[in-house]
Amino acid sequence: MNFSEVFKHTNQLCRVSPDGKYLATCVQYRLVVRDVSSLQILHLYTCLDQVTCMEWSSDSQFILCAMYKRALVQVWSLEQPDWHCKIDEGSAGLVSSRWSPDGRHILNTTEFHVSAESGGVAPAARQLSLPLRVTVWSLCSKSVSYIKYPKACQKGLDFSRDGRYVALAERRDCKDHVSVFVCDDWQLLRHFETDTQDLAGVEWSPNGCVLAVWDTCLEYRVLLYSLDGRLLSTYSAYEWCLGIKSIAWSPSSQFLAIGSYDEKVRILNHITWKKLIEFEHPATVSNSKAVVYKEMERRHVGGCDDLTLHHQITLGGSLFNTQSKYEICPLPVQIPVVKPDPDRANPKVGISSMAFSVDSRYLATKNDNMPSCVWVWDIQRLRLLAVLEQTAPVRCFQWDPRRPRLALCTGSSKLYIWSPAGCISVPVPVEGSFPVQSLSWHSSGQALILLSKEHLCLCYLETEAERGDVASS
Repeated sequence: MNFSEVFKHTNQLCRVSPDGKYLATCVQYRLVVRDVSSLQILHLYTCLDQVTCMEWSSDSQFILCAMYKRALVQVWSLEQPDWHCKIDEGSAGLVSSRWSPDGRHILNTTEFHVSAESGGVAPAARQLSLPLRVTVWSLCSKSVSYIKYPKACQKGLDFSRDGRYVALAERRDCKDHVSVFVCDDWQLLRHFETDTQDLAGVEWSPNGCVLAVWDTCLEYRVLLYSLDGRLLSTYSAYEWCLGIKSIAWSPSSQFLAIGSYDEKVRILNHITWKKLIEFEHPATVSNSKAVVYKEMERRHVGGCDDLTLHHQITLGGSLFNTQSKYEICPLPVQIPVVKPDPDRANPKVGISSMAFSVDSRYLATKNDNMPSCVWVWDIQRLRLLAVLEQTAPVRCFQWDPRRPRLALCTGSSKLYIWSPAGCISVPVPVEGSFPVQSLSWHSSGQALILLSKEHLCLCYLETEAERGDVASS
């Protein structure tokens, strides 16, 4: 592995372009665009305020920068650096901003406010919140379209993978609805009411044939609809307890994983939409076919050798750099469990994160009351394959977009990678401390973008051709 030099960023705003050629970062009110290969600055743009959201267009030609506090959106062009666009939502306010799949329309979710200036009104009550509205701005025709009644929920808007349709959760007359629009002309294709108490999210299957709709965490209910609005199936595992916490489709669209507050993952199949298997996250791992990798740390203290001293300063920036490696633990293994506080909202319990590998073969999960562990399941054999027990809570994990390889971070100065062949722990060799808060893969699968609170660096992984050259030499 090779690592780049360190660059600054703000608010975790660092994005690789969809074509993989450019790296965009925001530093306060500046937008910096670099060449991914050389990391040389290609473009530098100045925004009107500090950027809170940044996103590439699908064709990598434009970059959207949103400033929510000022209800502003600025759009910059890579082909024509002198061209720019400004969208001012004014008093409507701005809640979120994103591109449409064609890269030529911007969807702004706005929240209207009215002022009550009549006498006797307290200052805190002068602003009354009204329903949300989605505004569709066209960069080509400069036209504006409006979509009413969007619902403020966990995931209220989702585009199909092919970019043809968008599903929008709505709330009308105290009832939940879903509207499906055609992205070419933003015409309504289907509108239907959903059998939910308080709809929490919508998500298309990767093939765009099925729309999953799930209810509030107070109700365990998943509804599956076809493109024309027909209800294909309803699934509910239990009642009268906290329900669904996360949902994930497999890339093949054959499986829908449902993570819940009871610390279990249930896999539905795409033929009957019935439960295929139920994965538990027990406090004691005794499955003889599973492998438990435990991170073991040791403090690396420098000696008197000048060469050793120089090596340590170069790698860790400290004589007391913490090194770590994985050890395979004999079964059974006790998993560290954190007891949630029953008096606090949003208890740290249940399956909050799930992700399928690109080939749909593996599923990675995280149980919030076992925060230092990532569980890897073999979907082909329907069994637990591996457990990665870290020394600190896992912050983020993500699959390689090209092969079954999982990267994760824990807020330490190390990068962890799992594959079916095993686990490795790699220190980030930069001066000083670099606590990795989040990470993301380059679309080629040959590099990782590592983010600390205020800095970033790139980690370049060996390709198969490079490994072959090393082996042959």
